[in-house]
Amino acid sequence: MSRTGFAAVLGVLFTASIAWTGRAQQPPAGSNPNPPRFTGRSDVLDSKEVTSGRRSFEPGARTYWHSHEKGQLIFTEEGRGLVQRRGEPIKELKKFESDYTGPNVVHWHGAAANDRLVQYQVSFGGQITWMEPVTDEEYAGKSRR
Repeated sequence: MSRTGFAAVLGVLFTASIAWTGRAQQPPAGSNPNPPRFTGRSDVLDSKEVTSGRRSFEPGARTYWHSHEKGQLIFTEEGRGLVQRRGEPIKELKKFESDYTGPNVVHWHGAAANDRLVQYQVSFGGQITWMEPVTDEEYAGKSRR
């Protein structure tokens, strides 16, 4: 087949797929184009102060001690994570587990010693106050508290 013939066949297939996709996305005739998705009232709220992101940590990597003015939610996407609030024991987070740290609670989080971590975090606004590094002794659970 020549290049021109091949291009013509691709063009016909492309046009047909657009038409088919357009029809497939249309609601059936006579149906509600905006079907209900909630029972009762539910409103979208402003989330201008909410931020989120993904971060990876190599084994043993961790944040410094810090706090979030309005709190933070951490979700472990891959690997194993550790989180510790000052004065409390270290908590391990396995894949798909989460942890919420409330407003102005001093804490750190990072990867377990022998496992990489990918975390998804949601911060609820305000300032982050950064403090001192987490020592190797604190990371190992021998906190100076």
